[in-house]
Amino acid sequence: MPTRTARTAWNGTLQDGSGQVELSSSKVGTYDVSFPKRAADDAGGTTSPEELIAAAHSSCYAMQLSALIAQAGGTPQSLDVRADVTLSPDPAGGFRISGIALTVRGEVEGLDADGFAKAAEGAKAGCPVSKALTGTEITLDAALES
Repeated sequence: MPTRTARTAWNGTLQDGSGQVELSSSKVGTYDVSFPKRAADDAGGTTSPEELIAAAHSSCYAMQLSALIAQAGGTPQSLDVRADVTLSPDPAGGFRISGIALTVRGEVEGLDADGFAKAAEGAKAGCPVSKALTGTEITLDAALES
């Protein structure tokens, strides 16, 4: 299996510095990062490790869920997955990712709500990014759309 690479170039201190994260494997772009904007409510045109984790988790989860729906005999028509990753102060000092909330809405043929919920929970437990983030509480809100 492949290894994917990202690279960050950082200049300056935590509070006054800034950097650029490059998605090296895909070459799709280089994005600005800054700690003050990372810790602010308004990202101001910069990304953050939390946003990148959210992107990784939502896409990984969607892939895993589509596989589990098919294994259960359903056909996914569309899946809309959102991952909200929260950065909070760590009681031990510094910061930590205190939670990840996954929300999925799906249009699926061949599965009822119970079958969808079972596949959704299985994907939450089984997607590789969820497995990598086992030290973080991950919640799930899953529903079929009519």
